[in-house]
Amino acid sequence: MIKQIENKKTYKLFHHKEKQKKTQIILCHTSRRLQDYLTSLKLRMGGKYKKSPHYILSKNGNIINNFPSNNSSEFFGDETIDNQSVVIMLENLGWLKLNPLNNQYTNWVGDIYKGKVYQKNWRDKKFWATYTNKQLESLGQLISELCEELNIEKVLVGHNVKVEGIKRFKGVCSRSNYTEHWTDLSPAFEFEELKKQLKKDEKDQT
Repeated sequence: MIKQIENKKTYKLFHHKEKQKKTQIILCHTSRRLQDYLTSLKLRMGGKYKKSPHYILSKNGNIINNFPSNNSSEFFGDETIDNQSVVIMLENLGWLKLNPLNNQYTNWVGDIYKGKVYQKNWRDKKFWATYTNKQLESLGQLISELCEELNIEKVLVGHNVKVEGIKRFKGVCSRSNYTEHWTDLSPAFEFEELKKQLKKDEKDQT
């Protein structure tokens, strides 16, 4: 059973209520602290912000469900992508900057990061906030349930894989697969571990 710490209907987030045929699950991250991200969803553009994800996973693995999986928002601003995708947002500060004066890492809005730092040169960035094992576990469970519920193919591609005709891809991908402008999910995410988790869930269901 998926854990839900909050029913996001209380935030009255925008979404289209028409049921859509889903073929993709797209993974993203918040690039900021969870509460700041939730506040921005609620208050940005005077409460009329239309780019809400279906699910948000906190660092401790809890899952917030914003609206039904077969509905859509205008998250990408592309009707085809929005209608066919389920968006899962992981709490993560994303790429980091190192201040050599105090040896502190911060994200793009200046939040101080004190966790483990992953180092890899990718898309003009070098330092990355890591994701948590609890997120990975909950994400695997959520993806398995969504694939079964919505008949989405359980095919997973990594963050740096170029997929020709990405709009037609059926399975699980990242926002970074769509354009080099995005850096989520980052190189710090353990895609191979997620693949193992999905295979484990398949065995548990048989």
